[in-house]
Amino acid sequence: MTKLSSNNDSLLYLEPSDKKLVRQIALRSMIGSGTYNYGNMQGLVFLYAMIPAIDRYYENETDRIEAYKRHFVLFNTTPAVFGFVTGLAASMEKVASQEKDFEISSINSVKSSLMGPLAGIGDSIFWGVLKVVATGVGVSLAMEGSLLGPLMYFLINFIPGMMAKMWLPVISYKMGDKFFTEASKSGLIPLITKYINIIGITTIGAMATTMVKVNIPLEIELEGGTVAIQSVLDSILPYMLPVGLTLLMFKYLRKDVSPTLLIGILIVVSMILSFFKIM
Repeated sequence: MTKLSSNNDSLLYLEPSDKKLVRQIALRSMIGSGTYNYGNMQGLVFLYAMIPAIDRYYENETDRIEAYKRHFVLFNTTPAVFGFVTGLAASMEKVASQEKDFEISSINSVKSSLMGPLAGIGDSIFWGVLKVVATGVGVSLAMEGSLLGPLMYFLINFIPGMMAKMWLPVISYKMGDKFFTEASKSGLIPLITKYINIIGITTIGAMATTMVKVNIPLEIELEGGTVAIQSVLDSILPYMLPVGLTLLMFKYLRKDVSPTLLIGILIVVSMILSFFKIM
């Protein structure tokens, strides 16, 4: 059976001379937000990732300096998909070095146009879905006392992220800027973002009912027996309290209240309510 990467038509196949270059770009792109600043955000890392391509394609020192300056500008997207843009930019720099009439300004135009859509897709997948799924699986196993809890949390996050960081630069370098130009015109990118966001929101909603534990053990003595408050609440709306508490925490998080402060308050309140056997 022929391997995918050995097929010349495959998006993962590169000529040996290009393969080494793109590997360098991919490894440098992994730094992502390592030098994040409020001047040009991930701009320094982007320049660092582009240096091997610039040095290879431009022999003239003046052209190299211009290319360095070109990429030392504001850039910001999800670190896991960062390499897609560096691979694409390297592909465009290759064409620019070969064709005198190439519109140089289009390189930064493409970079800027991809920051938002890729961040939307990347955040939805790696923060909105994978992180939530990893937390759900990890916490479930950890609550059972299994060491697989933290291990599965790490692997569910790490493996897809590393695959994206290694393969996306190869794919984008191979296909150039044609795919995303066509995808943007056809409306494919907004559609992908929309459905991935739906998956993420649904997953978070499911976690609120299964991972957040809020119970009221109080019982009210009535004529003819006792009534459990928790049973009454569940009959009105199952998991009312876990969902309500989750939404309350989101409300304060959106007001920039520190997560650490909220966790501390929850711990103290839980201890007090537990002491008085209210919850």
